[in-house]
Amino acid sequence: MDGDTPGQRPSGILFDAYGTLFDVYSLGLLAEELFPKHGAALAVLWREKQLEYSRLRTLCDKYVDFKTVTRDALLHACARLRLDLSEDKCQRLLGQYDRLPAYPEVLPALERLRAHGMPLAILSNGSPEMLASAISAAGMSGVFTHVLSADKVHKFKTAPEVYQLGVDAFDRPAARLVFVSSNGWDACCAAWFGYRTFWLNRAGDPVERLGILPAGEARSMNDLFAFAGLA
Repeated sequence: MDGDTPGQRPSGILFDAYGTLFDVYSLGLLAEELFPKHGAALAVLWREKQLEYSRLRTLCDKYVDFKTVTRDALLHACARLRLDLSEDKCQRLLGQYDRLPAYPEVLPALERLRAHGMPLAILSNGSPEMLASAISAAGMSGVFTHVLSADKVHKFKTAPEVYQLGVDAFDRPAARLVFVSSNGWDACCAAWFGYRTFWLNRAGDPVERLGILPAGEARSMNDLFAFAGLA
């Protein structure tokens, strides 16, 4: 298929946000402060339930925005871990999503991509308000040509309608675009949709058993340049 060859320059690059650009597990630091000895467990369970609820709501056509999903997942995770979540603690944890730190190599890599004249976009489950706040807090204002939220189609990943947002925004076939995600399931499902996918596998996780693989895999965003023909 035209455009699916690693090393060929794409027409644009799309990035997942949470876990790919922004360190969602950094929430564990605040969680540990609020709930000593339970911070790491809370961060992991919260993220798992957040993704599970987004998928269940999409499957059942019961959409609410990602901020609501995130709050519901936090409430469940704290109840599961028997943690007393006051409203103040709840708001502090939810507020962290508006100022998640970027991974160290991310902003320099994005700036290098822009210097190459590469159009960039975010394609995320996050609501427009959540994404705008995180982008601003991370010093990424003006970096992205498009910031695409699943809120526009009232479905979450891995619904094809979400992946279609990137095709529509760039007005290019999916095969001429690169999609970058740290989530193996996201990279695989985007590949099913037709994107050239780059799995930013920071954690060294095993491949998903879905009968399809990302076109590229690496531990750092700096490896994206060779994959995209920009080395």
